[in-house]
Amino acid sequence: MADTSIENPGVQGRRVLPLFAITGGFITLFCLTALFSLDTLSAVVDWGFNVSATYFGLYWQVLLLATFLIGLVLCVLPGSKAVMGGLAKPEFTVFQWGAMIMCTLLAGGGVFWAAGEPMAHFLSSPPLFGAESGTQAAVNSALAQSYMHWGFLAWAILGSLSTVMLMYYHYEKGLPLAPRTLLYPVFGDRAINGPIGLIADASAIIAVVAGTVGPIGFLGLQVSYGLNALFGIPNGFGTQLVVIAGLVALYTGSAITGVNKGIQILSRINVVLAAVLLLFMLIAGPTLFIFKGFFAGFATYLGSFFDMALYRGDAGLFGAPGWLGWWTVFFWGWFMGYGPLMAMFIARVSRGRSIRSIIIMLSIVAPIVTNFWFTIVGGSGIAFELANPGSVSTAFEGFNLPAALLAITQQLPMGFIVSLLFLILTTIFVATTGDSMTYVIAVTMSQDEHPKTAMRVFWGVAMGLMALILISVGSGGVGKLQSFIVVTAVPVSLILLPSLWDAARITMLKGREQRG
Repeated sequence: MADTSIENPGVQGRRVLPLFAITGGFITLFCLTALFSLDTLSAVVDWGFNVSATYFGLYWQVLLLATFLIGLVLCVLPGSKAVMGGLAKPEFTVFQWGAMIMCTLLAGGGVFWAAGEPMAHFLSSPPLFGAESGTQAAVNSALAQSYMHWGFLAWAILGSLSTVMLMYYHYEKGLPLAPRTLLYPVFGDRAINGPIGLIADASAIIAVVAGTVGPIGFLGLQVSYGLNALFGIPNGFGTQLVVIAGLVALYTGSAITGVNKGIQILSRINVVLAAVLLLFMLIAGPTLFIFKGFFAGFATYLGSFFDMALYRGDAGLFGAPGWLGWWTVFFWGWFMGYGPLMAMFIARVSRGRSIRSIIIMLSIVAPIVTNFWFTIVGGSGIAFELANPGSVSTAFEGFNLPAALLAITQQLPMGFIVSLLFLILTTIFVATTGDSMTYVIAVTMSQDEHPKTAMRVFWGVAMGLMALILISVGSGGVGKLQSFIVVTAVPVSLILLPSLWDAARITMLKGREQRG
């Protein structure tokens, strides 16, 4: 294996300090603006959101679609059998490996969105389909649109191509395991040692901080709501503070122990609990409706795949965001923001795996599992709503995601226990994102696969404090951070662009090496 420590401490130090200043400065400025003038922050973020969604929305749609399709092509190339990461055998079992990957995207909101998004599209049919909202005719399109946002394209951008690049350049060529390395095919050494690389790393870290602090803050709000509904515990800042403090302690402790211990153990617990709950819902819930909904919705998804992926509506090439901006473009921005650092994490846990197995896990297996998850949770909600109008939609009014989840789970046998277990599951889900993202931020900062404990603790605690500061001004603070995710996705989407051709080049190079 190539030497992966090619830089001296002085070079690393000169890189870490400005990177820390930029990212730390962003966190401080965002929080202070939220505290002193939420209206000013809202105006700036809303303007940035509209500009980003208007002028980059089409590019993002094409980028995600191309990433997925190119990944599928790579799977049939001879070089796709090449084992990456400098290890002859995988470091983790398939279950451990899959659990760590699965818990990343789902943790970003997979529990509450699984309940809320299918219901939202059922009650207000997506414009592409135009089905009669709230009726049986709207079921398939509601599920299909949810599959689009949490399916093949969303998972592919998290690292199907960029992981291949990072594993090749880091483990075989000795370049840093950092976002800047994704720009090496275009800028060469300037990407590794110049200001371009600094901007790339800072942009990726800020995007991940925004993408992770949002779910941490929302978890505080959502679990506080759930505890109030189930136990009558006051739904206020004190409860939210305790929830977030417990979450920070959980994911920071996991990040300290590293990939081999805390992160993979927490992911394994999460997957087992999720499987038990889903199996219970599948048996005790509307079983026939769930299976019929999944296969019919998936058929609609595949049949309308390109129409949904490239849907522009009235927006044209450059138009007002509207429905597209607040749904598809928002999700694409959120997932792209995770892209470079998620690729780092997947590269770390995928050593000893072939290019083909990495792409199949990310681009095919994980999306199908996610789609079935959405069918069990969200499909059950639709079935209950059809059978008893208002049983879910009344609680969901005003886009209340936690209320929708509890409205669904409380209609099941042992509803109280199931609802409580879902709150626990959601907490662990967000913790699995928190620990993996804390780890990769520390890796990027320190340019070391084994960053110091102090660095991991700092970022774990910093994201928790940022979430607390934002929810202290009301849910609007966290909401604006969620919208800001789309703004951060603009530079990150440019960092991901070289993967479209360079991952294919690397795969073909591996094929030539194997032929010998």
